[in-house]
Amino acid sequence: MSDQDIALMAHLMRRAGFGATRDELEAQVAKGYEATVEELLSSEEHEELSRDEMQRFHPWTWRPGTLPGMGAAEWLHDLVNTKRPLEEKMSLFWHGIFATGVSKVDHYDDVMDMIVKFRQKGMGDFRELLLEMAKDPAMIYWLDNNDNHADAVNENWGRELLELFSMGVGNYTEDDVRDCSRAFTGWTIEPKLPRGPIGRHDWFFEYRDEDHDDSDKTFLGHTGNHNGEDIIR
Repeated sequence: MSDQDIALMAHLMRRAGFGATRDELEAQVAKGYEATVEELLSSEEHEELSRDEMQRFHPWTWRPGTLPGMGAAEWLHDLVNTKRPLEEKMSLFWHGIFATGVSKVDHYDDVMDMIVKFRQKGMGDFRELLLEMAKDPAMIYWLDNNDNHADAVNENWGRELLELFSMGVGNYTEDDVRDCSRAFTGWTIEPKLPRGPIGRHDWFFEYRDEDHDDSDKTFLGHTGNHNGEDIIR
């Protein structure tokens, strides 16, 4: 095999993953470029990474919220050892777009749960990913949608959804931001429980019908009793 073949495969593995060893590159070259691409795109054919080794040497990672930084350590372990490099690369990409952090969320488990959603939805229909993010407790808390009420609208999530996550500046109006935000009133998280002896209790999405603005809204020229799903889909 030529150095050019190795260089081409190395480029692919850097872009679609996190690189590869020389032995791995030679094996992929022998398999063929197109076959390697198909393998990268068919991540479900590979088993998910086992947590046994990580938990054996770092037993507190069974609950990352118990020790600051262990959620990041667990994900770094996944990035290095994954058998699904493209899936993990896309998870890292989406984390850069739908950014949250423990600096505000203060709940490592929910940040890690978001990474799991990126793995599950990050290579599929973008609308489904947006819907997952709209219902994600860490994102809800990060962008204050838990403070978005029918009688007191908070536009943080609605604005970021349009400006950063989907349409981009210049493709919507301030009225669209307002009515988009109204559509997501009542999309919140279950009441936040105090810290327990092993970290925070898990958060879950909760829709409160009594806190949702069920009056007509006009979004991108369409008027109706829109809910969050209508905005995204």
